[in-house]
Amino acid sequence: PGLVKPSQTLSLTCTVTGDSISSGYAWIWIRQPPGKGLEWLGVGYYGESSWNTNYGSSIQGRISITADSSKNQFSLQLSSATSEDTAVYYCATGTVKQKSYPRRTVTTVSSLQP
Repeated sequence: PGLVKPSQTLSLTCTVTGDSISSGYAWIWIRQPPGKGLEWLGVGYYGESSWNTNYGSSIQGRISITADSSKNQFSLQLSSATSEDTAVYYCATGTVKQKSYPRRTVTTVSSLQP
């Protein structure tokens, strides 16, 4: 997932260890573009046995956060990628106690040079 071409869909998956993804925690995606601050992308969580999501306004319409409880994973899909999506992407979890296990992956959106 290190290189995504413009207009493609950026897809990242985070595998949860130590907790069940359906345990009630919030499962979060954040990114940090080069030289910039952190940007909250969205969150997913199980409530009353259904998967719920809330997305950041800057990427509304391009983002999807999904979960696979059988694999204990949650994923980020960001469609129509541009160079503005180049960033370090973090998956994390949080509760009211701010429990957090950040992991990161660097993703660059770049067209291939001749």
